[in-house]
Amino acid sequence: MAQKPSIPKGTRDFGPEEMAKRNYIFNTIKDVYALYGFQQIETPAMETLQTLMGKYGEEGDKLLFKILNSGDYLSKVSDEELHERNSLHLAASLCEKGLRYDLTVPFARYVVMHRDELQLPFKRYQIQSVWRADRPQKGRYREFYQCDADIVGSDSLLNEIELMQIVDTVFTQFGIKVQIKINNRKILAGIAEIIGEPDKIVDITVAIDKLDKIGLDHVNAELKANGISDEAIEKLQPIISLEGSNEAKLNVIAGVLQGSETGLKGIEEIKFILDTLQSTGLNNEIQLDLTLARGLNYYTGAIFEVKALDTSIGSITGGGRYDNLTGIFGMPGLSGVGISFGADRIYDMLNTLNLYPKEATNATQVLFINFGEKETTYCLPFVSQLRKAGIRTELFPDKAKMKKQMGYANAKHIPFVVLAGENEMNEGKLTLKDMQTGEQTLVTIEELTTTVLK
Repeated sequence: MAQKPSIPKGTRDFGPEEMAKRNYIFNTIKDVYALYGFQQIETPAMETLQTLMGKYGEEGDKLLFKILNSGDYLSKVSDEELHERNSLHLAASLCEKGLRYDLTVPFARYVVMHRDELQLPFKRYQIQSVWRADRPQKGRYREFYQCDADIVGSDSLLNEIELMQIVDTVFTQFGIKVQIKINNRKILAGIAEIIGEPDKIVDITVAIDKLDKIGLDHVNAELKANGISDEAIEKLQPIISLEGSNEAKLNVIAGVLQGSETGLKGIEEIKFILDTLQSTGLNNEIQLDLTLARGLNYYTGAIFEVKALDTSIGSITGGGRYDNLTGIFGMPGLSGVGISFGADRIYDMLNTLNLYPKEATNATQVLFINFGEKETTYCLPFVSQLRKAGIRTELFPDKAKMKKQMGYANAKHIPFVVLAGENEMNEGKLTLKDMQTGEQTLVTIEELTTTVLK
């Protein structure tokens, strides 16, 4: 019996209609990136594990898909190592490469390798697949696309402001109402100092970043499990539960962080970003959220996350400032800031809210019916003329029954069908059928073109 075909969990096939929708997403984002002067690059699907490991924290390292070495990958592994069954140790011996986890670390590697070719500041965008060995669930996949934009070689906070404008423009064009959440890792570092746990900044940020998902009690339990004192946890409560306007939150946290130079620097940066954005006239709300932590270790300044207001899907865009990322590849001191749109979650959301414009999913606009060789010869020049006018046009390839050809047009939601028989050929015209109304009209090719392009 033939094996039933399947695909790995957490991956998906996309048919023509789905791809039309996805291309609408990618093209919208590309167009906005281009408006702001970003240029496109691509990097390989796989990177060396040396490039990837240690860049995403302990949790991120566990989610890396590792690739077995080519050829006899067991040749360098002893029987003793196999017998020990230490999976992490074996993976280091058996695998030298892995699928990229995100686009930011490969981008940092790209910048270092091509530094002599780049004009700084360098503004790049990248739209490619990434892979994570995560547990598949609604809105979370093992293979998914990211649509990143990054600026490296500039410390200016105007870059953060520009990225927030890009986020606002993209979601305005999609018709999705969002809330842009913003925080600063310097503020979080300052909080860790003030509560007496400066060395536990990673544990604190990883835990409080889960507040929306697991609730305050579970966050506190995780903090305690990570060795943070009861006194420190108690001091943290009013900070992570802080509510009110952005200005009110800034005033309160500024008072709390008076003893932390790092924390006050973070407040200064956030205040500049929020004040400047107020004058740009964003269409969507921007909110200071002191529980936002963005678990990845490489963020050092402002951090962002975007959540939709009309659906329960989680974060759909995120990013932040990463001053020291390229240092691990031998290029210290190069500052960077970036954002990443989650294309797959945006795709699901646009489907849920039915926000795709009609022209995004309509492919062929005109179908010519095939009555035979003589009629096909007559129609082919008109088919070419319509295509030159930018009208997506098909000629049915076989002389099939009219019912089959009309069924093809209906199945593909083709709005217009063209018929050309003896009468049309004698008059040098075509019969145009509107598939929605059923109305048929004898027209010239110029009249047909005008009708379709209306």
